[in-house]
Amino acid sequence: MRKLAGRLHARMGDFWWYSLMLFAATRAADLLNAFVGLWLVPKFVSPDELGAVMPLATFAAFLSFPAAAFANTFRNEVSRLSVNGEFGRLKSLMRGVFVATAVFLVFAVAVAHFTLPAFLERIRVQKGMLGVIIVTASFIGMAAPVYGCAMQALKKFRQQSIINIVTAPVRFLAMVVTMPFRPLSGYFVGQASVPSFLILGSVVCLRKELSVKAEPYWDRSTARKFISVFAVFLAAGLATGLFSLVETTVIRQRLPALDSAGYYMATRFSEISGFLIATLTFTIFPFSAEKAASGGDFRPIVFKSLGVNAVFCAALALAFGIFGKPLLALLPYGEQYSAYWWAIPWLIAIGYLAAITGIYMTAQLAARRFAFLKWMIPFDLAYPALLAAVTGYGHFTGFIPASWTEFLAAHNVRSLETMLWWMLAANAVKAACCLLSLLKSGPSPAPCGENPPTGARRA
Repeated sequence: MRKLAGRLHARMGDFWWYSLMLFAATRAADLLNAFVGLWLVPKFVSPDELGAVMPLATFAAFLSFPAAAFANTFRNEVSRLSVNGEFGRLKSLMRGVFVATAVFLVFAVAVAHFTLPAFLERIRVQKGMLGVIIVTASFIGMAAPVYGCAMQALKKFRQQSIINIVTAPVRFLAMVVTMPFRPLSGYFVGQASVPSFLILGSVVCLRKELSVKAEPYWDRSTARKFISVFAVFLAAGLATGLFSLVETTVIRQRLPALDSAGYYMATRFSEISGFLIATLTFTIFPFSAEKAASGGDFRPIVFKSLGVNAVFCAALALAFGIFGKPLLALLPYGEQYSAYWWAIPWLIAIGYLAAITGIYMTAQLAARRFAFLKWMIPFDLAYPALLAAVTGYGHFTGFIPASWTEFLAAHNVRSLETMLWWMLAANAVKAACCLLSLLKSGPSPAPCGENPPTGARRA
């Protein structure tokens, strides 16, 4: 069996072999995650509050975006240090990252203190202990990407697969214990358990790399370089975070409660379309970084990945177009949610367009190409600003001409179908720009004095 696996590995190449391994491991874990999302959450959370789950989760993720930006900054350097075997310097780097994470916690607490009460009021949720739990989940989520990026850059795909399998039952048990007492609070306790276990598992997996003696890494020039790159990722993270936060908040705030709950239930099925691309995005980073460093062209991997994902998404859209309605009817409150079966194929199409953007960004960042952010950041800021203006035009009455008010009222978001048109259009524009950029770009120039390695295993 081991020999057969070895031959298959050699034939497929590292990229597709590790992608398949991670995909299989993650999908095994999703059997429990599917039960949580499709049965446990809608069983304990009523339709009146179910639509608040996604904007709350997005808000928690938004609080952690500075740490996520720092993790992305640090990921490229981890890959370089690990390839060169400089684990002493890597240890010093990670220590600095941990200190920065503590600083980001203070920032998250301050932001939550001033913004969370108003946000909970807008999405019609009683506060209680929910604010404290969201901040806690956000903090743990801040630290987790540091370890996850280290695992990714060091190509510890087998260990990551094992961690992915175990996190599902950990999350399930946490929710089963806590959700009967306070459904939304219990949901975020379960969400916090996943990054907590990821941190614990990663520490065990990285013990060899971190057991060496620390060597000097930080100096003025290194810090200056990190700050400049971090500023770029911070701006990108802010724009992307606002993009998602405004979308989910508008769905909860402006649409009827049942529409927002139906959207949540439809996404439980449509998000299956992101399973494959999430795996490919995780594995494509180190391979694209290696290709770019040696002057190779990473675009074939990107286009093949997008092609495979297109077939996967099309098959899912067809299946849920046929069986979506009876599947929704089987779930708690299914007689109400089954009316939203039509949104599942639509959301799969939106998810595929978003996947194009995601894998494009991953490959570009791995190759240390940041020019695309010059157009992507303005777009990601303009879209939520326009959406907020259209849906919140009442706040500008008296300050804008009456004709503008009438136009905005006529084009306001009053149904889930209208909102999905907004989402489809925005993601289609971004995906088209990403594809055009890929077609126009070429291989990265090889570093001076370096030649592409020969005899390397096919990616």
